[in-house]
Amino acid sequence: MRVMGIVMFAALSACSGDEGVRAYGAADKVWHLTQIDGADFGADATLIFPKAGRVTGRAPCNSWSAPQTAPYPWFDLGPVAAAKMACPDLAAEQRFFDHLAKMSISEVSGDVLVLSNDQGGEMIFTARSESPVDP
Repeated sequence: MRVMGIVMFAALSACSGDEGVRAYGAADKVWHLTQIDGADFGADATLIFPKAGRVTGRAPCNSWSAPQTAPYPWFDLGPVAAAKMACPDLAAEQRFFDHLAKMSISEVSGDVLVLSNDQGGEMIFTARSESPVDP
């Protein structure tokens, strides 16, 4: 009887549908971009994985959100919806979005999230202890 309960629990867990990076250590954290292609990123940009299939965050100027439904370790960002407010960091914001759109692989290791692609591109994020707020 106990084995049947464990099997049913495992089957129900598999039905949750979250196979993305969120389910593999990225949930409930705010990920701050620290580097792009080995160079420090001097502006503030974040990723948050608030629920299955969704990524949100703040770019240097605007809040944004997008679907992300690829199974881990793949990373495939859908169309990004972002506010259009101007600020002094618009060039950094464009760089952030340009690189983010090119990422295809994710790896979570504790408080480090690495997004990369087959062309050698890489974005490194670190988690900070703060409550994620879906922008």
